[in-house]
Amino acid sequence: MPELRRFVQVDVFTATPLKGNALAVVVDGAGLVDDEMAAFARWTNLSETTFLLPPTDPSADYRVRIFTPGGELPFAGHPTLGSAHAFLASGGDAKKPGEVVQQCAIGLVRVRRDGARLAFAAPPLKRSGPVDAATRAQAAASLRLPAEALLDAVWVDNGPGWMAVRLADAASVLALRPDFVAMKGLKLGVVGAHPAGSECQFEVRAFVPDLGVPEDPVTGSLNAGLALWLQASGLAGERYVAAQGAALGRAGRVHVQRDGEATWIGGDVAPLIHGQVRL
Repeated sequence: MPELRRFVQVDVFTATPLKGNALAVVVDGAGLVDDEMAAFARWTNLSETTFLLPPTDPSADYRVRIFTPGGELPFAGHPTLGSAHAFLASGGDAKKPGEVVQQCAIGLVRVRRDGARLAFAAPPLKRSGPVDAATRAQAAASLRLPAEALLDAVWVDNGPGWMAVRLADAASVLALRPDFVAMKGLKLGVVGAHPAGSECQFEVRAFVPDLGVPEDPVTGSLNAGLALWLQASGLAGERYVAAQGAALGRAGRVHVQRDGEATWIGGDVAPLIHGQVRL
């Protein structure tokens, strides 16, 4: 029989409600089966819906499962920050002061409190380096761009399967009008630099049509992969802010900081809805 479960909806990568990426969180997810989780994610029709569960790893504070309208993800960034926020706001007790450890399909992910902001440690890339010529050509065609407009086309895959292309500037990123049919099979991120002295160093867009999310408003996993690649390539410094979501009327801000061996992907979380859902 359906039961009432604690439910929250938050806006991630923004301190201003309605300007980031919405996330639905079922705080009491224990007992739900895969089909029930998938059905609720399709119903919310958000880019991601998460379900908090008791951890099976003794090092973790909670376990999370992450669903899009089109299927389950092993890891995603804005669901990590939003789920950690929901865990803490709902009375969750972290084992370590100032840090939450999330268990998900890629393993353990550390989330630290940076003042009022949360930040997760960018997971290592599972696949990196230039993409093959056919994939690069498909990416160019799906973005309706000539091949030479893609300054780089690389894998930045930390679990979801991201590839990234770099364009000449932020204006070129914002001008994109993709062909989602031609993009079939790709999870494509695009990045371009803003002029020096701008509020944000980079503009980012993320396209995932195969998962029912033609364009994602603000994407933590992509930004985590981009950060590792951009910093390792000398294209970004140890600290920067990326903007994402302007093409969708949002104003997401992703705060990146390299601290020793870890690169942290930070963002504000604005709570919007708190109540119960019958599942």
